[in-house]
Amino acid sequence: MALKIRKSKVETPSGCPLSACMAFLGRAWTPYLIWQLSGGPRRFGELRRDIPRISPKVLTARLRALEEKGVVSRVVVATSPPSVEYSLSALGAELVPVIESIRRVGTRLMTRSPEAHAPARARARH
Repeated sequence: MALKIRKSKVETPSGCPLSACMAFLGRAWTPYLIWQLSGGPRRFGELRRDIPRISPKVLTARLRALEEKGVVSRVVVATSPPSVEYSLSALGAELVPVIESIRRVGTRLMTRSPEAHAPARARARH
């Protein structure tokens, strides 16, 4: 008996916004930076301290990429010496509930037993 291949009912056109957003969020450290900035403006050193495993080079690259995409705003504060603060833009703030949802699901996944991850059909057979 031949298997019937079902076509997906979900369209994935070229230039898919979902793919673009997932590729953006999938970059190393991006969700962590958005999460850290959700608490308000932060300086480079503060971000470096709160994400200890990120290197200064990568932190700089991620902040620049987030700024280029319009997710993060960079403001030079007139102090002596001058300092720079990073904060979420309106677009960046829209990502916070997404990151929060991912965090909640991650917490639930971490607390479940391996058997709880099995599909319902596989558990029903036993």
